[in-house]
Amino acid sequence: MHKFATSLRRRTSGSDQFRRCFSQLAQRQSSIEESGGVPIIPAFDYSPPPYTGPTAEEILRKRKEFLSPAMFCFYKKPLNIVHGKMQYLFDENGRRFLDGFGGIATVNCGHCHPDVVKAIINQTTTLQHSTILYLNHSMADFAAALAGKMPGDLKVVFFTNSGTEANELALMMARLYTGCQDIISLRNAYHGNAAGTMGATAQSNWKFNVVQSGVHHAVNPDPYRGQFGSDGEKYAKDVDDLIQFGTSGNVAGFIFEAIQGVGGIVELAPNYLPPVYKTIKKAGGLVIADEVQAGFARTGTNFWGFQNQGIVPDIVTMAKGIGNGIPLGAVVTTPEIAKVLTRRSYFNTFGGNPVCTAAGHAVLKVIERENLQENAHVVGSYLKQRLTSLKDKHEIIGDVRGRGLILGVELVTDRKLKTPAKMEILEIMETMKDLGVLVGKGGFYGNVFRITPPLCFTKEDADFLVDVMDYSISKL
Repeated sequence: MHKFATSLRRRTSGSDQFRRCFSQLAQRQSSIEESGGVPIIPAFDYSPPPYTGPTAEEILRKRKEFLSPAMFCFYKKPLNIVHGKMQYLFDENGRRFLDGFGGIATVNCGHCHPDVVKAIINQTTTLQHSTILYLNHSMADFAAALAGKMPGDLKVVFFTNSGTEANELALMMARLYTGCQDIISLRNAYHGNAAGTMGATAQSNWKFNVVQSGVHHAVNPDPYRGQFGSDGEKYAKDVDDLIQFGTSGNVAGFIFEAIQGVGGIVELAPNYLPPVYKTIKKAGGLVIADEVQAGFARTGTNFWGFQNQGIVPDIVTMAKGIGNGIPLGAVVTTPEIAKVLTRRSYFNTFGGNPVCTAAGHAVLKVIERENLQENAHVVGSYLKQRLTSLKDKHEIIGDVRGRGLILGVELVTDRKLKTPAKMEILEIMETMKDLGVLVGKGGFYGNVFRITPPLCFTKEDADFLVDVMDYSISKL
């Protein structure tokens, strides 16, 4: 067993972790004081190979000339990331950064995890592609393993190439199965940027002026900015109203993220999904859980985000963490619902590619063997506790939310009015990057730190991230 797995196994129980937190914090504070107040990145016994490729300036020039003008970068001077190892990234100069974003909640096992890399290489040297028209064990083995992680009768898997593609397929299946066209989604949701998923998405930032029909957006059960606070049952009433006053009374389905990722790590208000589930079922619809960002053990308390509200959906979509960075997505549903695609020919050239599914299967094994779900819970709870303590110290922090290692920190210039700190967050991000910490940014107003690191994150990494955020906010 490689040293990273060994180090994870050496972690003690959650109670032991918290008993030791105060002494470790004291040691950390001592190190910060010795460095003149600047937080020090944790030690990491690894050095990347020398980089001999093009510079950031050369890449940026080509990017501007040959790639889409819609592409954007973080930071005033974009980083040229050339190497990754577990929870760390390295730039062209060999400088190490703590990755608090995980490639947008994608790198669950850690960058270049040796087991995942080995599975990819072994499959690549044997067979890169064959299509689903021939038999290959890689896809079948992974589908069986993935079905084993699902509750209820969710056991039929359709592989795709991305989360957008997975959600497109799920929406089509719901409409075919029910014979209805109306979909209920949530305001502030993000489900993709293709024709159907853009309709389900409910943020003007991500919607082009093209035809988007058949989707109704319910009031978002946002505990921080929502009108009913954390009262999930009051928000749920709006779904019933939408069906009664905006549809024929029957719908194709309801699609949701248990924790809205692009929307700013918004966890749906407690007790929201159970009454909505009953309402949708009464209207003849299917319930679709979008687990693209919250799935694969990231919430810590459960393997899937929807399990935190105690329901079993009819369709589950996933991507990102499923392949640790390999282009891969999936739709999982019941045998009965899956039959709708036999009415015509459904085909996906790359869905179920042997290299991608070999990687996905390796990811599942790593998550289980290295107890990454437990680590996400223990380290994530500790990280959230420390971030919450920053809220007491800095008035600019309006809210700390999420669970496990999918956390959000919302910045506001006025706590009472909840005025988004749009410019301040950019300055803080720049300072954090300069100190060696990379985090994401999201929310409709672009004022929420999205903290979704690899699930191999340690308490020492959490301390460094919080210390850097604390220092950066203090420098405003």
